[in-house]
Amino acid sequence: MSTGSTTPSWRLRQASALLFLLAMAACAQPPVTSSVTIPPVPAGEARVWFYRPVDAYDSLNTPYIRMNDAIVGISLPNGTSNRDVPAGQYHIAVDSYLDSSQQDANVALVPGQELYVEVVSLRNWVGGGGGGGGGANGGGSDNGYGRDTFYTWIVPPETAQPAVARSAFYGS
Repeated sequence: MSTGSTTPSWRLRQASALLFLLAMAACAQPPVTSSVTIPPVPAGEARVWFYRPVDAYDSLNTPYIRMNDAIVGISLPNGTSNRDVPAGQYHIAVDSYLDSSQQDANVALVPGQELYVEVVSLRNWVGGGGGGGGGANGGGSDNGYGRDTFYTWIVPPETAQPAVARSAFYGS
């Protein structure tokens, strides 16, 4: 004879509760940057902040952020991250469909400096395809393609800090 705790309906409820908790954890957002304790910049290093505001018309793609061609992070919509690096010369770029030197930034960092880099998204910079003449709103087919492009802009601290403070913090 089985007890009430081993019946199939009890197991189903346990499994459902577990799935619900896992789903809630997956949907949890990281804390905003203003609520996180950030240690001081290490001696001899500089800190580079990367942030990306989000707008209804921006791309939701998540390109790599690079410093001197090495991947240092991922650009996430409405997200912020930082990287402590030795003082020196850096070429900062974000992977993008368009390849133009105007998209990147070249900087000389000094010890103790904090630099703010905004990643700017231009959705569907290049697009095409689709058969046209048929979407629900007269916009043509959804079978086309679009290529997003991204820019890195060096932003003054007084402009960048409020945007960084209210962005989700994805760490160092």
